[in-house]
Amino acid sequence: MATRGEAEANDEVARLLATLIRLQTDSQAEAIAELHRSGIGPSRIAELFGTSAGTVNVAIRRTKTAHKRSKS
Repeated sequence: MATRGEAEANDEVARLLATLIRLQTDSQAEAIAELHRSGIGPSRIAELFGTSAGTVNVAIRRTKTAHKRSKS
């Protein structure tokens, strides 16, 4: 189990990676979808982006729908 200091360091790394992904994508929704594809859950993504899990779920759903449309 991680110590409190390790947990805080891991959290900081997660926030930095989320910021980097956000900067490399065209929109927050795309960044959310990318984090979700990497296995991070909606609640954690919401925490990283300072938004609600509901907003994250909507972004995930919309990017999936847009991706399906672009394949057609």
